[in-house]
Amino acid sequence: MIRKIRRRSNIVSNPDEKKIHTYQDWLTWDGTWELINGKAYNMSPAPTSLHQFIVGELHFALRTFFQNRSCYVFVAPFDVFFSESEDYQSPDHVTQPDLSVVCSKEQISKNGCHGAPTIIIEVLSPSTALKDFNEKFNLYQKYGVQEYWIVDPGNRTVHVYALQDGSYQVRHLYTEQETIQSIVFKELQVPMNKLFSME
Repeated sequence: MIRKIRRRSNIVSNPDEKKIHTYQDWLTWDGTWELINGKAYNMSPAPTSLHQFIVGELHFALRTFFQNRSCYVFVAPFDVFFSESEDYQSPDHVTQPDLSVVCSKEQISKNGCHGAPTIIIEVLSPSTALKDFNEKFNLYQKYGVQEYWIVDPGNRTVHVYALQDGSYQVRHLYTEQETIQSIVFKELQVPMNKLFSME
């Protein structure tokens, strides 16, 4: 909501992907963009059918698991704001994870999540793979996302990372016939074959 209100008073524009930008710039951009370390990342083109199927299966599994717990599951498009100074009027970074699990209701605002969700899941697309493994990995680690899953449809694998002493030291790689197990929520398990049953 905030973005749309602000945009009325600004000229809608497209960012220069080679320049360094601020949150105030981000508010004016047309379309769906992420802002990481001042760089603009376009969220189009639309994801593939398999990507959306995997997101749907994971969303269902997470919603089922968390329905009687005090955590909230959000599916993209959903903005997550990160701020060095905890000033969410002007955050430093904005990402739009495929799935976010937020376990503190105070973090949820009408325009997204302020600060690190407990779990973030990204499902790779060819255009996002490098960003998800590099820029987002470092960003989520730095700001304290406790658990980060990277689902790789091409290789039918899932990487699960968990924070230990401030960095993603706990790492598990799940392959096709295995069951993914959350590190933060030990009872949360998702069979891998469910994710790829469309193919």
